[in-house]
Amino acid sequence: MENPIIRHRHFIYRIQIIILCLSLTAIMKVSAQYSIMEHDDQNMSRKFHFGVAIGYNKSDYKITLDSNFIVQKNILNVKTIKGPGFNLGIVTDYHIGKYFDLRLIPALSFGEKSIKYTQKDSTLPVVKTIESVYLEFPFLLKYKSKPYKNTRMYAIAGLKYSIDMQSNATARRAENLIKVKQDDYLFEYGIGIELHMPMAIIAPEIKISYGLTNVLQNDDLLIYSSILSRLRTRTFLFTIHLEG
Repeated sequence: MENPIIRHRHFIYRIQIIILCLSLTAIMKVSAQYSIMEHDDQNMSRKFHFGVAIGYNKSDYKITLDSNFIVQKNILNVKTIKGPGFNLGIVTDYHIGKYFDLRLIPALSFGEKSIKYTQKDSTLPVVKTIESVYLEFPFLLKYKSKPYKNTRMYAIAGLKYSIDMQSNATARRAENLIKVKQDDYLFEYGIGIELHMPMAIIAPEIKISYGLTNVLQNDDLLIYSSILSRLRTRTFLFTIHLEG
């Protein structure tokens, strides 16, 4: 029987291929003759527009070690390992001016993050993988540049509230686990480019998120958690937006 982790990663790779194909399709079609000003006129008259977002992410933790790490002698080193994931979201965009938009993108995000422990009495490291399924609510301010032909650059920044629906913070039998809290707050920023086409806007975007809160559920009785003081989420996200 195929390992569930391997099966999950194969699924992630398929998602990456789909995103790449969408990107190539967008680039090939951007030569279509269409005025970007038509979209601007339509958007300013109706104020709201909507769309979908599909993305690939890589995330890990910024680790802060506890004073217990210095006292104990068994674990020599602790490192974080980035893990793959993907996002699916719905774009709600509100136009507040010619160059500024407010946008809310509720999304379902799948991802995994790992922590590797090097132990004194073992040649093989211990790797603890934390798989998460998030409901995310980013609230962002978008600044758009002046158009060049049928393209336009933009910058985006804001805050995100995230709920981990797979959080193990309440697990009872957790001696070998690292518990993480359900709620997280993050700061996000990024850049993108709008490709205006006759029927839609396709916008590839790169974004980075930094956790503002400690998601570690502290428990000195847990083997691999007692030497940690803080875990803060870090995520790199590449997204394709399809907007009307």
